[in-house]
Amino acid sequence: MYTQIAANTFEQIITIFSKPEYSNYLWLGLGTTLYISVCAALLGILLGTLVAMIKIQPDSKVWVAPKFICGIYTTVIRGTPMALQLFIMAFVIFAIRGFPLEITAILAFGINSGAYVSENIRAGILSIDKGQTEAGRALGLSSGYTLFRIIIPQGMKNVIPAIGNELIALIKETSIVSMAGTVFDLTYVAKVMGAPNELATYLAPMLVVAVFYLIIVYALTLVIKLIERRLRKSEKK
Repeated sequence: MYTQIAANTFEQIITIFSKPEYSNYLWLGLGTTLYISVCAALLGILLGTLVAMIKIQPDSKVWVAPKFICGIYTTVIRGTPMALQLFIMAFVIFAIRGFPLEITAILAFGINSGAYVSENIRAGILSIDKGQTEAGRALGLSSGYTLFRIIIPQGMKNVIPAIGNELIALIKETSIVSMAGTVFDLTYVAKVMGAPNELATYLAPMLVVAVFYLIIVYALTLVIKLIERRLRKSEKK
């Protein structure tokens, strides 16, 4: 029985790659997943960096309101499910006829990722010994110059692994985007190919999509390790 299932699944996998009507679906899903993931990651990094910079500012009347808003943002986003945030964005905030669901997904995933990235960056910067800041100030450097030229470069080296893990989680989280509507990402494409009028089984397309996600995550992991290796070499110099 299991041998027959394995043989049928293998034949269906071959069919997916050999027939244009299936392979075109697959490449379309891959492109959509990468598009949403990359755009959301860029938005998350930009937003997370901005929030982290606000949070590490010294306590003063000028920064009270921005720091309070950023605190509420990170608390709410990190304390609620990603699926719920996606639904709110799709069916409440951007419930506009004809508004691209891909853009809604990018905003939802980017805002969610930004909350986690901000905490990673903030923790990395705060991990640098205060003596570094005091030394910079003792040399006559301004607080801003000391922060951006001495503290942040060292802190970013510490947060590369954490940010990499967040990007990996973001890529996998995009698999739920079709829950909010018709978006031809990898997961939705697998559902379409597994429908009764297509391959009539979900096992083969889901396995193919799983391998695609695995390849994407593995490639990103290699890039992160390469960046870490280069940073370690620069420290030795």
